[in-house]
Amino acid sequence: MATPGATPSADRIAHTLRAHSFNAAAAQYAAGRPLYPPALFDTIEELTGRPLAGTRVVDVGAGTGMATARPHARGADVIAVEPGDGMAAESRRTLPDVPIVRGDGDALPPAGHCADLLTHAQAWHWTDPAKAVPEALRVLRPGGTPALWWNTDALDVPWIAQAAERGDRHFGLDLSAEKRNVNARVADPTGRLDLVRREIRWSRRVPLATHLANLGSRSVFLTQGEERTGAYLAEERQHLLALFPDGIVEETYDVILLLATTPSTSTA
Repeated sequence: MATPGATPSADRIAHTLRAHSFNAAAAQYAAGRPLYPPALFDTIEELTGRPLAGTRVVDVGAGTGMATARPHARGADVIAVEPGDGMAAESRRTLPDVPIVRGDGDALPPAGHCADLLTHAQAWHWTDPAKAVPEALRVLRPGGTPALWWNTDALDVPWIAQAAERGDRHFGLDLSAEKRNVNARVADPTGRLDLVRREIRWSRRVPLATHLANLGSRSVFLTQGEERTGAYLAEERQHLLALFPDGIVEETYDVILLLATTPSTSTA
């Protein structure tokens, strides 16, 4: 997301810094970030009309392997693609039997027409769709499916909306814009993907320390500097202890899934 008043070049620099910020915090990311609910993968199987078992999956921007693990556990043949050193190392540690190659969505390493399903979990917004869409179509087999998804905060839950507003005020940013902006037109301005949208609500109960680690692992916090982020997290801890005096936070998410049920089968 752009800082208000930033020039395009400054915005691009900020975007790049945020994209690379996870590598130094890969362990924190893996420990604090929410996984993805089984219902997400049930929905993917329903919309594609085929089970994940035996499906060839290329998971792009795989990070620490959080999204990679689910299809792998369901019997998919998964290849992970990840550009960052720190994140790739964490993925190798947790999923040693899943091959991982270095690359990103704008220039995919796999050969053409090798995948049935190409996934971007929390990762598509780091790509340039003008490059990433043709790359996705190149790598997918005829009839293959690109699937993009994001865990987003459920902003209709009052305490979550209030927390988002506090973050906006502290950093002077619109941290809740992600959910509002996730739609087919924004994801694919080229119009080449016939994307459908689904939302899957789910929740988890975690210790307050895990919730704060999750917040602190987001790129906007990782790039704000330790002092500024630390002050925000300390203040947020006090707010949340008043709401959850037992120290257990119930986080509620909407997974926003964009999936092309009938993508073009032509190469770029």
